[in-house]
Amino acid sequence: MLRTLLRRRKKMLTIEDVTVTDRPEVHRAVSAAALGNMMEWFDFGVYAYMAATLGKVFFPSGSSGTQVIAAFATFAAAFVVRPLGGLVFGPLGDRIGRQKVLAATMIMMAVSTFAVGLLPAYATVGVAAPVLLLVCRLVQGFSTGGEYAGATTYIAEYAPDKRRGFLGSWLDFGTFVGYALGSGLVTVLTAVLGTDGLADWGWRLPFLVAGPLGLIGLYMRMRLEETPAFRAEAESEAELAGAEEARQSGHGRLKEIFTGHWHAVLICMGLVVVYNVTSYVVTSYLPTFMTETLKQNPTTAQLLVLATMVLVALTITTVGRRSDTWGRRPMFMAGSAALVALAVPALLLIRAGGVLLPALGCFVLGLLLVVFAGTSAATLPALFPTRMRYGALSVSYNISVSLFGGTTPLVVSALLESTGNEMVPAYYLMGAGVIGFLSAFFLHETAGKPLRGSGPMVETPEQAERLVAHSRTEAGRRARNVWLHLRHPGHRHDEKH
Repeated sequence: MLRTLLRRRKKMLTIEDVTVTDRPEVHRAVSAAALGNMMEWFDFGVYAYMAATLGKVFFPSGSSGTQVIAAFATFAAAFVVRPLGGLVFGPLGDRIGRQKVLAATMIMMAVSTFAVGLLPAYATVGVAAPVLLLVCRLVQGFSTGGEYAGATTYIAEYAPDKRRGFLGSWLDFGTFVGYALGSGLVTVLTAVLGTDGLADWGWRLPFLVAGPLGLIGLYMRMRLEETPAFRAEAESEAELAGAEEARQSGHGRLKEIFTGHWHAVLICMGLVVVYNVTSYVVTSYLPTFMTETLKQNPTTAQLLVLATMVLVALTITTVGRRSDTWGRRPMFMAGSAALVALAVPALLLIRAGGVLLPALGCFVLGLLLVVFAGTSAATLPALFPTRMRYGALSVSYNISVSLFGGTTPLVVSALLESTGNEMVPAYYLMGAGVIGFLSAFFLHETAGKPLRGSGPMVETPEQAERLVAHSRTEAGRRARNVWLHLRHPGHRHDEKH
């Protein structure tokens, strides 16, 4: 009888506890989430590649260096309000559903990005022009505060446990495809119109493309269902109607995030630092650094960074698949250590001149970036339980991005301008690598395991049956060992005995 009690001490896994995913539904979820991220980074690619041009259009009175800093300051302003967007959209997504919030953020992003293409220049309305640009950027930042965390949560809660890294990597695949499309469009416009034509009217065209992209993304997101994990959590809370958990307000959830999950918040923020600093140095700052600081040919510099983004996009799903096999923790630790070791050599190659060596330096940074990009979407949502995953991830992610990610081009530009040291970007990357390594050191491995607060997720009914059978076998073996230990204390009992 004691052995039976030991076996039942922990609730046995049943077939009802295992979710069998629907493959077409999973593919729709991944596609819709990735498209939203693609649109967000299309805007970033356009803005980063046209920072110098936008500086001339909206801040014409300063020197070229001041214009770039002013343009990046407007770029960074959007990140100031991202935590506010996370505070609003994150808890809202945990209360009313992921799908509804993701549709709302898509609308806001599309409208605000499209509006930038309609803004008057400084020469037309004076100081009102940069003010209107700032307003558009603030709306973009506010909506983005709920975008990435919601998209990663959505994919993670749909993906089978053993393929979460691979499927999650498609989200950041959309990121770099969007960036490549945006930067590629600017590169083509620069070659066709020249710098004068681009500054005169051509800068508007990439932003106007965001309107049709937003309509397509909205249509796809409106067709999505809620995630299985959210539906199960909603049903559980409905059964607990009247209990504190079921009626907890958004403010109560935020308080619990920082009091009960502060360690996960810190780990999340550290991992986001190394990912986003690397990303914004490569994608947003490097084109301007190569043209304005190193005085390289603008078209050559743009093509090199564009080729780097293509390299990242081509390798990112392979990295995601490897994270399912090797684990998230080793990937982050190895990538962070490599960033510390290779940041200076990579920047020296970029400064070398010509085409071949700068291309090699860009590719080194791109391969370091893809380690973090291909792993993050599966790692970050797994840090938090289902009932507060969207909110906790939104707050943690956006605070970190606001402080260290989106401000990277501005901070690095200002440091380089004040010190005159062209190695500043490498030192900044090395600091991010140290933070990433320490954060990954304290990260618990989640590859192949169910999300916190959710049951196992598999792809087929046969996998579910095997998982339940294996669980029962393991439970019986553990109970047997405890029984033998109680019967024969001090004797070591081998699992295979």
